[in-house]
Amino acid sequence: MTAIALPTTAIPARSGWFTQTGQVLRRWLISSWRQAWGPVMSLIQPVIWIALFGAVFSSLGTLPQFGGDGYIDYLVPGILMMTVLYSGAWAGTGYIDDINSGVMDQYLTSPISRTAIITGQLAQQLIVNVLQSLVVLGIGWLTGARYPGGIGGVAVALGVATLLATIFCSMSTAIALTTRNQIALISLSQLIVLPATFLSTTMMPADLMPEWVQNVSRWNPMTWAVELGRGGLDGGYPDAAWLQAAGLAVLAGLAFVWSVSAIRAYQRSI
Repeated sequence: MTAIALPTTAIPARSGWFTQTGQVLRRWLISSWRQAWGPVMSLIQPVIWIALFGAVFSSLGTLPQFGGDGYIDYLVPGILMMTVLYSGAWAGTGYIDDINSGVMDQYLTSPISRTAIITGQLAQQLIVNVLQSLVVLGIGWLTGARYPGGIGGVAVALGVATLLATIFCSMSTAIALTTRNQIALISLSQLIVLPATFLSTTMMPADLMPEWVQNVSRWNPMTWAVELGRGGLDGGYPDAAWLQAAGLAVLAGLAFVWSVSAIRAYQRSI
């Protein structure tokens, strides 16, 4: 008697980490494209800072602390990092929307890596930040800023901006997943980004600031990013460039670990 082979149902293998990350990235990119007004509107503030603030304080460029390059050349790298900082601080709002709509629960009940969830959304934020950064540099060029560092210097500035974005996007994600509240995220973000901006060399050289502000700005990651970006664009890096870059890289790694830890803590709490 001939045995009859029964049909078997193949069990699909779990997709790899890169595939999962790519799927999460695709979802967020589609969302960004459908709501492109958000990233576009966020560029209004840097336009105002560069065009108006740069014009009002243009006479400061004659001071020796600015190296004779003009205030607009000094200001543009700072506005570049400020744009990244403010955009990154809002990154966590997407997770709060997912929590409120139930999408996050679907994520956490599916066989998808938790790091892929974080990395996919972070990659989307970094892509948007790079595009915004290019627009800011273009606006700076149109208003008179010049970049002697050339293409390589622009690439360095974009790389530093990406590190800074990684830090604040990851921190925003961790805060969002911990507080799960839009108002709390916005309040904490404002509490961080404003001091980080004005207690740095974003708009003014350290020599022109009070001594206590100088001491604080020396350890401010925003200052590290601004000085590295400024060094890339004008071709003259600060003496502590490697230490500043290493500090930003370490902070980016720690912030990413915090965001992954936060999503796992959120999963355990539901």
